[in-house]
Amino acid sequence: MARYTLRRLLLMIPTLFGIMLLNFIIVQAAPGGPIDQMLARFEGADAMASTRLDMGGADLQVNDDSRGARGIDPRYIEQLEQQFGFDKPAHERFLGMMADYLSLDFGTSFFRDRPVTELIIERLPVSISLGLWATLIVYLISIPLGIQKALRHGSRFDVWSSGLVIVGYAIPGFLFAIMLIVVFAGGTYWDLFPLRGLTSPDFAQLSAWGKVKDYFWHITLPVIATAIGSFATLTMLTKNSFLDEIHKQYVITARAKGADERRVLYGHVFRNAMLIIIAGLPAAMIGIFFTGALLIEVIFSLDGLGLLGFEAVMQRDYPVIFGTLFVYTVVGLLLKLISDLTYVWVDPRIDFSTRES
Repeated sequence: MARYTLRRLLLMIPTLFGIMLLNFIIVQAAPGGPIDQMLARFEGADAMASTRLDMGGADLQVNDDSRGARGIDPRYIEQLEQQFGFDKPAHERFLGMMADYLSLDFGTSFFRDRPVTELIIERLPVSISLGLWATLIVYLISIPLGIQKALRHGSRFDVWSSGLVIVGYAIPGFLFAIMLIVVFAGGTYWDLFPLRGLTSPDFAQLSAWGKVKDYFWHITLPVIATAIGSFATLTMLTKNSFLDEIHKQYVITARAKGADERRVLYGHVFRNAMLIIIAGLPAAMIGIFFTGALLIEVIFSLDGLGLLGFEAVMQRDYPVIFGTLFVYTVVGLLLKLISDLTYVWVDPRIDFSTRES
């Protein structure tokens, strides 16, 4: 197993390199780079300044150098290219970026003037908090629900609960988030939950219990919106695992010997049926963290990695884009490895090394 783990770790290097290279090519080919964004800002500022002058406003202190809309000095563009590193060929920029990433040096944001590492560390707790709570709620609801569906297979409860979880799976998380805002966050009906942010402005002045209540008050709707699409997969997986175990020979033998039904279900069936559920926890976390967090953070204005990456893409802030992508990729690859190792831990009969050989 150690050889398999080492092989997987070594395989992560070319995988990570390939993912970063592909995204680097795509981002470079996209129109409107950082220099265009910077020039657009100057042109917009100049247009606003000209409007104030034409209207005879009081704000007359306008710098003549900011009038980039009438013709930008090529020397200034050259300075921007040197500042952003675009005076070098694309392959040199990519290889230099990857070399810096080996030492976890993600550079400095083009438009925030802060190190990317500092921005990631600042935003990471929000994304982790959202993902962990959503994963916990999904498991606490889906596993008991799946067990009950297996025990009452074919009943009205099974049919109606299947319909509900499938509908929840079919509704996109961002659309469900908008529905929650309309209904519970002052959109049309009730104003029960805050619309944005993870804490209130006066969070620092609250008592310890007040901080806990304020935190859960803010995170309730984002967590529900994140988790809603994950119930169906885990619920049906739990149900099918239980149905598969219930019809095995050892369960029939235990019942024939007069064993208590509760002991049969929760002493034998539950332990074996939960192997695949427990082993799939890291993979489930990958889906919850990376698929729905982006739009949910944008909709609820949560300062997490999803919102940071979205803003970076809109601004063409390349260091932030590739820094967050690098973190997401490394975490995803590690969680996938942990998922495979967890299968072996919960079921020693599985041997990836033997399978590969």
